[in-house]
Amino acid sequence: MTKWAKIGATVAIAVIAVVLPFFLPDLTFYVQMVLAALVVTGLSLFMGYAGQASLGQGAFVAAGALTVAVTTVQFHWPPLLSLVCAPIVAAAFAYLVGLPLLRLRGHYLAFATLALLLIVQALVSTLPVFGGGVGLFGIPPLGIGDLVISDQIQYAFVALAALALGLVVSRNLIASRFGRGVRALAGSESAAESSGVDVVRTKLAIFAVAAAFAGLAGGISAFFIPYVSSDSFPALVSFTYVIMAVVGGLGTLWGGVVGAVLLSVLAQALTTVSATPGLPPTAGPILQYAAYAVVLILALIFLPRGVVPTIASGLAGRRDRKRGALAAASAHESATGSLG
Repeated sequence: MTKWAKIGATVAIAVIAVVLPFFLPDLTFYVQMVLAALVVTGLSLFMGYAGQASLGQGAFVAAGALTVAVTTVQFHWPPLLSLVCAPIVAAAFAYLVGLPLLRLRGHYLAFATLALLLIVQALVSTLPVFGGGVGLFGIPPLGIGDLVISDQIQYAFVALAALALGLVVSRNLIASRFGRGVRALAGSESAAESSGVDVVRTKLAIFAVAAAFAGLAGGISAFFIPYVSSDSFPALVSFTYVIMAVVGGLGTLWGGVVGAVLLSVLAQALTTVSATPGLPPTAGPILQYAAYAVVLILALIFLPRGVVPTIASGLAGRRDRKRGALAAASAHESATGSLG
């Protein structure tokens, strides 16, 4: 795609994203989809660009949500201050746990992050400061003073603004000198280190950035659904984030967004189907597990690079073929003219 085509596509997507909430009767699904896209955007940075692995991104969503819940309910902080602290706390948490975890590689790192999520779930369900097994209720609405956000559509725009911020930060980060070091990690950590990249610090930094995105999403979610407990961060959701990143395209700016939209729409469709009279109550989870497995298998077989890279490659190949045909036609005309 040309530069202007990319700008036009971005503007079109932004307009659709802003207009769509006005036509939806309930925006719970929409807000959760946008927040999932924010989490997966950060996960794509860590897994795609940096070449690392994580199955426990929900731990950092929990860190952001719990920061909002504890500071507003237990300590009565202003909601906006709590939201600002959510990504900071999540990033700091990721940095601290990353010091030992990021010494692992491959599936060892993936399982370690999953274990981290399980530990967070256990702590949330046990410690009184997090509400124990009951959770924390009564999270106030997001706002400043008397100006509070009470409508779903307002939360939808807050979520969209957070996603836009995440995309801008990701784009600038990857285009920077630091981003070149991050991309070098995906190829070979040894080669990156020999080229002057501080591997440990770079991995910690990108891990913290991805966690900050997740923490911001968790903080907004805590205000949108004013209740947080250990059940708010199931392992299945963290697995879903990975599937979204893989299906959309790891290591691409828009891959996380596309993957989140596709999988969220699929999950919503399955929820609607499972509500059909006559189906057992377990039909929804069973259909969801099965559908995710099928989608992941099909994506790995037919779209191993993901939806966005595949489409981009197809458009680039079409453009190259068109240029080649034009060049051949021009050469033929020149040759004909010379003979004439």
